[in-house]
Amino acid sequence: METYTLETVGADLVYDVRGPLPTTDGRPPLFMIGQPMDATGFAALAARFPERTVVTYDPRGLGRSTRKDGRTDHTPQTQADDVHAVVEALGAGPVEMFASSGGAVTALAVVAAYPTDVTTLVAHEPPLITLTPDGPAAVRARAGVREAYEKRGRWAGMAAFVAMTSWEGEFTEAYFARPEPDPAAFGMPTQDDGSRDDPLLSDRSWAVSGYRPDAAALAAAPTRVVIAVGEESRDVQTGRTSAATAALLGQRVTVFPSHHAGFCDGEFGYPGKPDEFAHRLRQVLDGTP
Repeated sequence: METYTLETVGADLVYDVRGPLPTTDGRPPLFMIGQPMDATGFAALAARFPERTVVTYDPRGLGRSTRKDGRTDHTPQTQADDVHAVVEALGAGPVEMFASSGGAVTALAVVAAYPTDVTTLVAHEPPLITLTPDGPAAVRARAGVREAYEKRGRWAGMAAFVAMTSWEGEFTEAYFARPEPDPAAFGMPTQDDGSRDDPLLSDRSWAVSGYRPDAAALAAAPTRVVIAVGEESRDVQTGRTSAATAALLGQRVTVFPSHHAGFCDGEFGYPGKPDEFAHRLRQVLDGTP
């Protein structure tokens, strides 16, 4: 693996390349992106594609990529510009892309703005909460996570986030009437570490979850776009946002093994099924429905 730093006006972007450039297998590089997850989250999945040239990167302000723009918010449009810059720096033409969570939102913005950058996009569980029928309630639930974080710190915010993302079905009054989640119930610490800048728990990434894809631009792009969902996620928020995104684009979701982080080993908590996930991703990239 080779690591590079791309200096742009707004950020120094660090990216990793596993395998040769230009590629030797006749396939485009396989670019894996997340948000707010950095490149470390794709280690398990990238390792399961030893025959491919795999590219991962840290979004600006996360991991090893430092910001120079004086901002702290995360927006799909800015992230899309960064991904485009890395694709150009690779000098290998368009890429295939696997993008998960907020990275899937970024990837949809990439295809809309730079339609020749990506040949096939597999957008895994984009958390586009305003696209679901209960969008206003989902926005209210999101605000509840931030409120818990502001009042009681990281672990209270994370407990609220877990409760929100594991809730099945629409956000009804039953959701809002339940007691505030206790971090200890999830095996988390209870003390406040004093931080209030977490991109997942604060409002810094609300532009990501509030993004509305340009359906017309995506339809006009030459990119093959696949909206993917984990088989365990179908009834929770990211499963419902995936279905809503697919419907916006006139398609159905493509089902993958496991859950929202199903491509990860157990290093980030609840383990997924990375072997099965990689097998399914190969199928989809090769055109299997």
